[in-house]
Amino acid sequence: MINKTKLALGIATATLTLAGALISPQAAAGSKAGADNSKIDALEAQMQEMQSELNRLKAAPAPVEVQSKPAEKEHHDNTLFFRGGFAHMDEARNGVSIQSDVVPVGAQDQSDNDAWYIGAGFDFSLTDDVWGAMDNTQVLGELMFEYKEFGGHVQGNALANDPTPLAGGALNPRSVTVNQFSLTAAPKIKFFKDSAFRPWIIPIGLGIHVVSPPSESITVLNPGMMFGGGADYRVWKDIFVGVDARYHLTGGAADGVNTDGYTAGGYVGIGF
Repeated sequence: MINKTKLALGIATATLTLAGALISPQAAAGSKAGADNSKIDALEAQMQEMQSELNRLKAAPAPVEVQSKPAEKEHHDNTLFFRGGFAHMDEARNGVSIQSDVVPVGAQDQSDNDAWYIGAGFDFSLTDDVWGAMDNTQVLGELMFEYKEFGGHVQGNALANDPTPLAGGALNPRSVTVNQFSLTAAPKIKFFKDSAFRPWIIPIGLGIHVVSPPSESITVLNPGMMFGGGADYRVWKDIFVGVDARYHLTGGAADGVNTDGYTAGGYVGIGF
């Protein structure tokens, strides 16, 4: 806007200078006819009007340029979520501090196949359109952990016996808590971007499972794969609730301990 004003002032000044140069010799020549004098008077009147407009433009304040701020995003793509619900493992585990197939005495017990779980994680946005392949379809990187407890105060066998026997010399096995900790990382494909209701799937992910009590060979880690799906609904601003189901597959037992199983429950998320 300022450059346009300067250009207009320059054109007006040049026009006045040229007009003055043309008029001066005509005004000095006294032998001109009355018709020529009338033309000169008309040109002088136009020059005065242009001079007045030029003075007005010079006196006017320069316009202030206003820079518009970029629009803020209505919702955030990264999320922090907290989970909880029901868990089930395909095979029950022995309730011993060190599982033993050598001394399977009657006091040896097993935990339930069912459990409760709690966990948390976060999603990090990678692309809003599957790198140009699908519109309104988001891919996020998910990192999550969960804790599952299948039983507490589960009795062990003779190798997990307390030094003090019960009355009559009976064995006094220790009680243990049968649980499992899982850490997973996976791509999450989320559909219907910017809508309130958004279903999603995890085609495949990596899972690392830590079991307690350990196997007979003191193995506590068991890697595997994870598959999952779910949906969430935005209830207010960046607060949403959802449900999900996941299956963990390890492809085999880790020294006698099988960690395959599934979870199903709900979660609460916060966008950031």
